[in-house]
Amino acid sequence: MHVTLVHVHVKPEYVYDFIEASRLNHEDSIKENGNRRFDILQDANEHTQFVLYEAYATPEDAAAHKDSLHYLMWRETVTKMMAKPREAIKYNGLFPKD
Repeated sequence: MHVTLVHVHVKPEYVYDFIEASRLNHEDSIKENGNRRFDILQDANEHTQFVLYEAYATPEDAAAHKDSLHYLMWRETVTKMMAKPREAIKYNGLFPKD
């Protein structure tokens, strides 16, 4: 499994808008071929910090996500909302196997 954790720091005035834009991206992302998980997590103590947990069956499935219209719209919408550039860290998912 191909997993990416995306760390996002949002400007305080954009938290609600970021959550809404990410919800829309989430709803379409979970319908993609090979998608295993697409979670949007908000730090319980720091409401401006988020982690997006993206898991796809293959690296190709993850790459296809980056070309999807909903991802491109999300990226364009939220870029101005970020306090600093997002950080994506890739992992090899070991368990569960599928």
